[in-house]
Amino acid sequence: MPANRCNGELTFDDAKAVLERAERLLNTGDITLVMETFASDVVVHFADFPVTRGKPPLEAFLRARFARQKNYRLQKQLRAVSGNVIVCYWDAEWEDGCDGLPMEGRGIEILTMRDDAIAKWEATFNVWRKGDAPTLPIV
Repeated sequence: MPANRCNGELTFDDAKAVLERAERLLNTGDITLVMETFASDVVVHFADFPVTRGKPPLEAFLRARFARQKNYRLQKQLRAVSGNVIVCYWDAEWEDGCDGLPMEGRGIEILTMRDDAIAKWEATFNVWRKGDAPTLPIV
């Protein structure tokens, strides 16, 4: 990812390249390759899961997650880039690893980059059974 090395700022094209690589790698399900996109001291705030620091707990989280998300199909859409921070919207489909039911999810991510790696990953995540009605308690 060619960032402006003088100030660490990303261009729109840099940010798109980061997201396209992440999408491609996550769609393969190859956690080893996915882990190469993160800094060794990465901090992760993912939905309601406890904050993790460093690659080992992130790798454990991703391996558990992908055990439940079979045939994962992800699409990321860049929404904003400012300095070294990327904001994207994403949606995905998969089959549940326990019962085989078709699932869908969507969320927002904020990625803080450092030296071509994700140093901080903040994400919201909503999930539901494909075809089901919304579950928010709104009448």
